[in-house]
Formats: sequence, structure tokens, C-alpha cells
Amino acid sequence: MSGKTRHHAPRPAVTAASPCPCGLDAAYGDCCGALHDGRRTASTAERLMRSRYSAFAVQDAAYLLRTWHSSTRPGSLEFDPGMRWTRLEILGTTDGTPFHQEGTVEFRAHYTAHGHADSQAENSRFVREDGRWVYVAEV
Repeated sequence: MSGKTRHHAPRPAVTAASPCPCGLDAAYGDCCGALHDGRRTASTAERLMRSRYSAFAVQDAAYLLRTWHSSTRPGSLEFDPGMRWTRLEILGTTDGTPFHQEGTVEFRAHYTAHGHADSQAENSRFVREDGRWVYVAEV
């Protein structure tokens, strides 16, 4: 290793008044921030998906782990400091309403990694565990 320090552009701070990273027309504090800090819980699988995307955007590992199914939850999470999540597209859902016990959410998450724009598409499975929506795995 060369001993040179890599500098990354500072990550813009997301405040309670900032637009929510999940893409809904609401301030972060009233939208996903309320789920992240425990004031509310996700009523649908899609809402949980959006809040988990926002948790990646604001680097809230505790929320991500808390909303991961106990059978598939990793022991810890680390974030790549050169990655910035930029936009979420929900492509489709099956079930996952307040009246269901499971559902899927198909989405495309856009990001910039070390200066290069890209996206990740996934179809995720969600179930209720102890009455709350949690992420299980990619379908």
C-alpha cells in the first residue's frame, strides 16, 4: 500500500427536514426517519423496503439489522464509504399489505460507487416476525 490517503467527497447530511431518500414526497423525519427512530413501524412490505433503502442511504446499520429476519440476519454490517445511494424505483409488489403475512417487492436501487453510477435490481421477500414486517432474502 502506498501510504496515500484517499479522500472522498463529504456525504451530504440527511436531516429531518431533508427530502426522504426513499423517494416518497415527504421529509425524512416524517417518513423513513420515523421508522428508523422507532416512532412508527412499516405497515406494508413496500414501506419496509423503502425504509431499508433509506437506512442504507443514511448508514443506519442498527435499523437494517433490526428489520432483518432472525434466520437470515448477519452479525454486523459495514458500509462502503465510497458508495452513495441516489434513487429508488419500486418496480412491483405482490401481497405485503397490512392484511398479509408475507410479500415481495421488486425494486431497482441506483447508486454511485467511487464516482461511477450504477444500479442494483432485486426482488426481495418480506414476512411478518412478531407482528412486524422484516426482510428475509432476495427471491
